[in-house]
Amino acid sequence: MDARAIRQAYLDLLREQRHAVIERAPLVLRDDPTTLFTGSGMQPLLPYLLGAEHPDGARLADVQPCLRAQDMDEVGDNRHTTFFEMLGNWSLGDYSKAEQIPMVWYFLVDVVGLDPERIYVTAFIGDSAHGIPRDDESADIWERLFRERGISFDRIDLDTEEYGNEVGNQGARIAFYGHKNWWSRFGGPDEMPVEDPGGPDSEIFYYFPQVEHDTAYGRYPHQNSDGGQFLEIGNSVSMTYRRTETGVVDLPKHNVDFGGGLERIAAAAIDSPDVYHVSLLWPMVEQLQKVTGKSYAEATTAMRVVVDHLRGAVFLAADGVRPSNSKQGYVMRRLLRRAMRFGLDLGLTAGVAAELVPVVASVYSDVYPEIAAGEADIVAVIAKEEKLFARTLRKGLSMVRRLGRTQPAISGAHLFELHDTFGMPIELSVEEAHRQGIALEETWQADFDALMDAQKARSRAAG
Repeated sequence: MDARAIRQAYLDLLREQRHAVIERAPLVLRDDPTTLFTGSGMQPLLPYLLGAEHPDGARLADVQPCLRAQDMDEVGDNRHTTFFEMLGNWSLGDYSKAEQIPMVWYFLVDVVGLDPERIYVTAFIGDSAHGIPRDDESADIWERLFRERGISFDRIDLDTEEYGNEVGNQGARIAFYGHKNWWSRFGGPDEMPVEDPGGPDSEIFYYFPQVEHDTAYGRYPHQNSDGGQFLEIGNSVSMTYRRTETGVVDLPKHNVDFGGGLERIAAAAIDSPDVYHVSLLWPMVEQLQKVTGKSYAEATTAMRVVVDHLRGAVFLAADGVRPSNSKQGYVMRRLLRRAMRFGLDLGLTAGVAAELVPVVASVYSDVYPEIAAGEADIVAVIAKEEKLFARTLRKGLSMVRRLGRTQPAISGAHLFELHDTFGMPIELSVEEAHRQGIALEETWQADFDALMDAQKARSRAAG
């Protein structure tokens, strides 16, 4: 199944299971100032997870576009994207994980057709400090599902990713971890803001035996290793707690929440550890190959960055965001400028928007018609930013390389001058220095920040 078919099959299944399919939320939530973007499927449903009654009932499902700007620097590997679609379903105090986990298993194995022998899972090891028990219930459900298929189901306690890196999962199908298997918007029980919900989660991974484990991420592979063999494709969250001033307490209703990354599930369906081969992304790669004359194999990282960042910027533009120097606009500007920077490596000096926006519109025309309807405006928005940045980028990159030839190391003062005088974003200056093997002074960040603070103080005084 390709990604489009997987998306539709998921919604069809959830309707059969008496879920109301709700509309997607915008990437920028008007009533949630705590984050810049919708970064998870549960975020728009926060009031209902805390106990409010949803107008469509207690069984909900959707496909939610998400954007995680914090993953921007990770884009370039085979699995990270800043923009993605999350398949989600929720029980707001209705059914439990005893019903949800088998439903997810049925979808992945019997509907999508994933090989059950290559599915591995994790569960929460417990947190005695907060009185949160070990999640043996989820592990027992998974064990039953594996047993029914004649699959081995050994368990192992790994607790931390670091320990897992040292010992590996030793073939265990079910691995227990600590806070890696606690789901909330902002980390473990201690990091959750007051009144935010959270709970233990059971994550689902697909195993790619054809990938050689990268020992840069630890001696041995395990579910939560970034070594390349295991790809997380979804999780089942027991959203049963909320944070108070004094600790973590039970929610009045116990909710369960499934989130599955569409691109990653689609990659598993075609037995590819590279999500850029899925049908939502590969047409953009093909277009880049066509217009640049370069192959994906010879320009993998650059093509991944351009494809991901342009797709994210297109959806931001469709939701009304415009490039600027603050908040959501700054992130959009950074996405576009990083895409343009890596586009230079492909020989693209201009016109990225005109080449790729129509491809994005075509790929998503059936489910997000607003992209095609706004195509001309989106192209104009991105093309304007391209034009504004083209001159700055060429001059800034040249100056970074010149500093690398003339200075023993680039200082915070050099970076501030590039930013203040020439408009070169600090992130791209630092990124280019790393790419060129140019040294940075140890105190560059502190020195740059001090100069920025002084400039802001002068601006306030002048105002």
